[in-house]
Amino acid sequence: MEQKELAKINPLNSWSTVLILCATLGLAPFFPEPHIWGKIKWISGGAVGMELMDWGDFLFHGFPWILAIRLAIIEIKKRVKVKTL
Repeated sequence: MEQKELAKINPLNSWSTVLILCATLGLAPFFPEPHIWGKIKWISGGAVGMELMDWGDFLFHGFPWILAIRLAIIEIKKRVKVKTL
């Protein structure tokens, strides 16, 4: 299926929807730093003191970025497939 057909079936397959989610939910709150960035720094520092709610928060704010990476992989596979044909 083409990307546009997939986007009609499921909006999570649409670049516009995923980018809006990344810019809003994925980065909110914006000040003093994006929330997901703070969680990534915390985890890279050993995740000392992180509780279940913090991990859930990390997944909640990270989900749009996972969708963006997924769509990028789909696009790359599609382009590689077209070049090999």
